[in-house]
Amino acid sequence: MAWIILIASGLLEAVWAAALAASRGFRRLWPSILFVVAFGASMAGLAYAMSVIPTGTAYAVWVGIGACLTVIWSMASGRERASAARVLLLVLLVASVIGLKVVS
Repeated sequence: MAWIILIASGLLEAVWAAALAASRGFRRLWPSILFVVAFGASMAGLAYAMSVIPTGTAYAVWVGIGACLTVIWSMASGRERASAARVLLLVLLVASVIGLKVVS
């Protein structure tokens, strides 16, 4: 169960990162509210997961999921340029996250 919560928390990390950018410095109400809700839920899930999963592993997986999804969202929405090198590096990051799960 802790791994499922950790993965969901990583997904929420990408949500709050995108909402933070969309809030334009907290000047837009709804993205700011989404940021606060997603941030709180993401942190709560990470805290729970860290009570079961080793801290280093949990944090690395959480950051990896959030970072990958944030970059993918930015590339899909046209805010960042997609390239073969970026995609390859994201694949390596995902493989590393999966590797941490396998060895835990």
